[in-house]
Amino acid sequence: MKKRDILLSLLSGVLLILSFPNFDLEFLAWFALVPLLYAIHGKTRLQAFTLAFLTGLISYLGILYWIIVAVHTYGNIPLLVSGFILLLLVGYLSLFTGTFGFLTRVVPLFSGIQTILFFPILWTALEYLRSFLLTGFPWANLGYSQYLNLPFIQMADITGPYGLSFVILLVNTTLFWVLRQWINKTFPVREVVITLFVLLSSMIYGYVKMGTIDQQMLQQPSLKVALTQGNIDQSIKWDESFQKETMKIYERLSLKVAEQHPDLIIWPETATPFFFQQATEYQPMVLDIPNKTNAYLLFGSPSFKIERGKVNHYNSAYLASPDKEIIGKYDKVHLVPYGEYVPLGEILPLGSLGEGIGNFKSGKVIHNFSLPQGKFGVLICFEIIFPDLCRRFVKSGADFLVTITNDAWFGRTSAPHQHFTIAVFRAVENRVFIARAANTGITGFIDPRGKIIKKGEIFTEEAMNGTIRLSKKKTFYTLYGDVFAWVCSGLSLLLLGYTLSQKRTGR
Repeated sequence: MKKRDILLSLLSGVLLILSFPNFDLEFLAWFALVPLLYAIHGKTRLQAFTLAFLTGLISYLGILYWIIVAVHTYGNIPLLVSGFILLLLVGYLSLFTGTFGFLTRVVPLFSGIQTILFFPILWTALEYLRSFLLTGFPWANLGYSQYLNLPFIQMADITGPYGLSFVILLVNTTLFWVLRQWINKTFPVREVVITLFVLLSSMIYGYVKMGTIDQQMLQQPSLKVALTQGNIDQSIKWDESFQKETMKIYERLSLKVAEQHPDLIIWPETATPFFFQQATEYQPMVLDIPNKTNAYLLFGSPSFKIERGKVNHYNSAYLASPDKEIIGKYDKVHLVPYGEYVPLGEILPLGSLGEGIGNFKSGKVIHNFSLPQGKFGVLICFEIIFPDLCRRFVKSGADFLVTITNDAWFGRTSAPHQHFTIAVFRAVENRVFIARAANTGITGFIDPRGKIIKKGEIFTEEAMNGTIRLSKKKTFYTLYGDVFAWVCSGLSLLLLGYTLSQKRTGR
């Protein structure tokens, strides 16, 4: 490999970093991979893998650097070990970009197939695979860079987030083809026409859909929702001597938002830093709040169940009524590996990544909470990044979604911003409002077009009121899920199968 090819791969990685929060230069994503595609063109399979892996390594290091903050600063893991954990995760994720580079050389070489559609199909399939393989980590999907590009992201109600990545990759591929053929003094007319048609179709659909959603929202019943952000420092969150002070903070914030007579008040994940079900000292204090405010109260708390003689712990959300009754409970279904549980923990002698991190059990049931006005689903922290999980709440009857989280682990990094913007796509995919309450930020509201209509700051106290609309309509994505990603995955497998058959026959 030439030094130029390495620099081009590094350039693609840097452009991808700049496409995501906090930089938010989302326009860069539309050509970020052109340098990589140019670098791997004509290379051997191993060289293509290495160059693409390098792009992934640089981009994921720049986007996910905050892992060190989470496990070192707040998990009290030694810095060198924290760095190793980051490199391990980044290396794993970079295997997907490396595989992309490898296969972009293998398939054309042995199958003879030359089409601009192959690159985006393959990228989409690999992005989908990353969303569930080894429990899944669909963070920093290419399409997520476009959360501010509202007309473009509207197509997610059909394709999910994967269709967005497909179109971005298609544009990158076409620009590469134009560059490559321009050097040879030709022009890929057909490829440019196809790409322009796809891009313009998605934008036209977006503008039309945004207008339609605007009209639909005016006809939907409303609900007043209040969000609280206690800004409880992670270092004292689980300190027993600070529990009463924590409850006083949330009581004060709840009474403040109650001045605008909300129907529902929302506290963040584990807002009660104790087991609510057995905290006889604090239960009355918590249940008095919905009674005083005449509003339903949703709050996060750890919980436990004795099952088959064993105590199992859960990360839970409770709903309390103005009558001081607990009328619903949801146990988090998708836990954070090594953060909330240890995979194969009963077989391998491994611990969790830090102090104060429990070994929780996963909930088994998708549960929607009921209000007099309608139903809503709750996604706890990490769960919001999984589009298929979120759509299941809406498919089973949720009229809006709530996500509660404790992003204090991230510190003052780009992670809280990245985490918040992912929720934009869940709103568009299912055409529902999303209310988000975070311990240290970011707290806010997102409408069904993906527009952030109200947003707080990080590491500040917030007491926020908003009016949302309740949606009964189901989108194509809500009803049928990742059909687009399945098609791309199926086509990728067919192309790979055809390539292997051609290779065996020596063609």
